[in-house]
Amino acid sequence: MREIQQAYYTGERPLFGATDLFLWDTVFDEGESPLKESRNIKLNSCTFKWKYPLWYANQIYAQNCTWFEMARAGVWYSNHIMLEDCQIEAPKNFRRCRDITLRRTSLPNAAETMWNCQGVTMEQVMVKGDYLAMNSTDMNIDQLTLYGNYPFDGAKNVEIRNSKLLSKDAFWNSENVTVYDSYISGEYLGWNAKNLTFINCTIESLQGLCYIDNLIMKNCKLLNTTLAFEYSTVEADITGRIDSILNPAGGTIIADSIGELTIKRDQVDPAKTIIHCRDQICKEVC
Repeated sequence: MREIQQAYYTGERPLFGATDLFLWDTVFDEGESPLKESRNIKLNSCTFKWKYPLWYANQIYAQNCTWFEMARAGVWYSNHIMLEDCQIEAPKNFRRCRDITLRRTSLPNAAETMWNCQGVTMEQVMVKGDYLAMNSTDMNIDQLTLYGNYPFDGAKNVEIRNSKLLSKDAFWNSENVTVYDSYISGEYLGWNAKNLTFINCTIESLQGLCYIDNLIMKNCKLLNTTLAFEYSTVEADITGRIDSILNPAGGTIIADSIGELTIKRDQVDPAKTIIHCRDQICKEVC
């Protein structure tokens, strides 16, 4: 593998089609697509300052690298990508990629990031931006901190652990998503999802968990969560109080107490849902 150290590149496509390179302390300044169509590239402490640095690339390993804001749309149509200890200020990164790993990486300006990707691993990643991971599949995520709305819209086959999501409209239209040991705060959680599971999670959500086909909740807390479960089929075991429930479509809901239960018999069949309060405090409005 040929090594290049402390180089400085400008202009369009300076290393187009490069293979078997190890780049150290190198700056890619103004000029599009510096590593387009590259293969088997290692990057250490490199800097990208302009658009589209890694398109149609394969087998890329980057450590301690930085994408500045103008390095937008940085990694598209690329496969077998691993980033560790990187900082990505640029938006719209990772589009239609396969086999991506991000570890100990921050994305503070991550609008429209990780779209239509397959086979994604994220560990100790911080993301700030809306529409993370739209229509992506086969994701394994641990210790994600997310500040941004509409994440995981249309995502499939996702596992999330030990994470914090401050996000309105998370998991809309998703399928086969399981979240473990995490905190989620945001309105309208999970609408139109299929097979959405929360285990040991704490959730705060106005009108959340509605219109879901097969919602499972085990040992979860619902803080300040109102108008929950509307038209959802649900198996929920909740620790503590649920402030209000509206028109569940079916299943079983167990909680310590329920502040207000609204079932409109002309809209749902009450016989399809079993509701149990451990302390027998439940006010029903029909």
